[in-house]
Amino acid sequence: MRLRRRDWLAGAAALSVVRPARAAEPIYRRGNDADPETLDPHRSSTVAEAHILRDLCDGLLTYDNRGAIIPGAARAWTVSDDGTTLHFDLRPDGRWSNGEPVTAADFVYSFRRMLDPATAAKYAEILFPIRNAAAVNRGEQSAGSLGVVAEGPLRLAITLEQPTPYILELLTHQTALPVHRASAERAGDSFTRPGTLVTNGAYRLVDQVPGGAIMLEANPHHPDAASLAIRRVDFLPTPDMASAVRRYAAGEIDSLADLPVDQIADLRRRFGPQVVLGPALGLAALVINTRKAPFSDRRVRQALSMVIDREYLADGLNGGTMSPAYSLCPPGLDNYRTPPETEGRRGLPIDHEAEARRLLAEAGFGPDHPLTVEYRFNVSDNNRTVAVAIGEMWRDLGIVTRYVYTDAKTHFAYLRDGGDFDVARYSWIADYSDPQNFLFLLQSGNVGMNAGHWSDAAYDGLMARAAAERDLARRADLLFDAEAIALRELPWIPLMHYRSKALIAPRLHGYHPNLRNAAPTRFMRLDA
Repeated sequence: MRLRRRDWLAGAAALSVVRPARAAEPIYRRGNDADPETLDPHRSSTVAEAHILRDLCDGLLTYDNRGAIIPGAARAWTVSDDGTTLHFDLRPDGRWSNGEPVTAADFVYSFRRMLDPATAAKYAEILFPIRNAAAVNRGEQSAGSLGVVAEGPLRLAITLEQPTPYILELLTHQTALPVHRASAERAGDSFTRPGTLVTNGAYRLVDQVPGGAIMLEANPHHPDAASLAIRRVDFLPTPDMASAVRRYAAGEIDSLADLPVDQIADLRRRFGPQVVLGPALGLAALVINTRKAPFSDRRVRQALSMVIDREYLADGLNGGTMSPAYSLCPPGLDNYRTPPETEGRRGLPIDHEAEARRLLAEAGFGPDHPLTVEYRFNVSDNNRTVAVAIGEMWRDLGIVTRYVYTDAKTHFAYLRDGGDFDVARYSWIADYSDPQNFLFLLQSGNVGMNAGHWSDAAYDGLMARAAAERDLARRADLLFDAEAIALRELPWIPLMHYRSKALIAPRLHGYHPNLRNAAPTRFMRLDA
């Protein structure tokens, strides 16, 4: 029985931007946080990659420029009454960038590839709500047992393990994007190169310069190709925020996806309404290597957390563009309650120094034997400022901090691949507004995300019970109890919750800050 049906063929036209006639097509020069590690959606894991892949690929569902879920490769879908089966009708005019039709079989192949252990997808758990996905990913069952089936050339069925409140949002994620089978199998790991990459989104890859521009142009075979106002977009990595602002001021960049927070007041003075702040579902935290002494000692982790002045980090250093975080989950999530908090909210950080010293002393550290911490972070002006400030806060306890920093691609790959560290900066932007998308990061066995290798049987048990719980109120209580364990044990030390911050040139139209931080190029336009 159908619970609901949406046919957006007419609505999609209303969302499209009418392409104005002009003699010369302007290029949208789009600042992006970092150089992507990969353009393979099934190996992707960063926000910078998501921005590019959202232009290159259409999942079954996607986002518009206000963060609303809209049809992608599917024109309509239904959900069964029990919430465990979804049917998708694909657009009959869907095409790959080489002109071939997009079919249900393409999505079956892509979901199987994503979950194939040989793909080594770091984000595989995103799709574990699909029936047998976890077992397939662990190599315990064949790909044919996955709950994704083509019921016809343009009809796809997805069966879930249990009702999943956020499943539609999951299907907008880069892990659920399709890959062109023939290209991927023919070229292997090289299939993402310019001239080889075949995609089904509004844009196609033209060229890629490592550390430089990633150039996309309108995909002439896309069903909405004629309505694209922006025909060419260059994604420019901008890890050096100060340099990026200078380039923006000189008219070399049309938008920036991040800003140097120590310059926010000056940026507002210089650019006025071009500085755009918005909501976000994100966490900045310190990951602790819990398999390495002395950081395996909870007392050490607690002491490190207690003296961090989160209000200063959020307001003093970040100019109010972040908010202090005493929990992993930000407030206001769907299907949740007010999150639990770790210690430190009451009073000033100096009020907690005596307790922090006592904990360190119990763990064997003091003036004659100071704790030394290696702090790893991905380099940017903002991250460097925060790292130095935290090191100063720890110095008041006699802690010696050494810094190791690399570019974002190297940093996150190092953590995901099991590199050794003491304490490392980590950032997470949620893929859907549900506490599970924050708390799953710390589950045992989540090798790609749980970089500190923390494992707690009680935590895992609560997460498993929550996954099977159909009553949303009881599910929220289980997730609350799980987060309380994490905040007591502190394998991650929450620092700040994100707000989006951008610079948008007056000639760029159609950008709307939203909770998903989704801004597909296809819904924007440029003045000449």
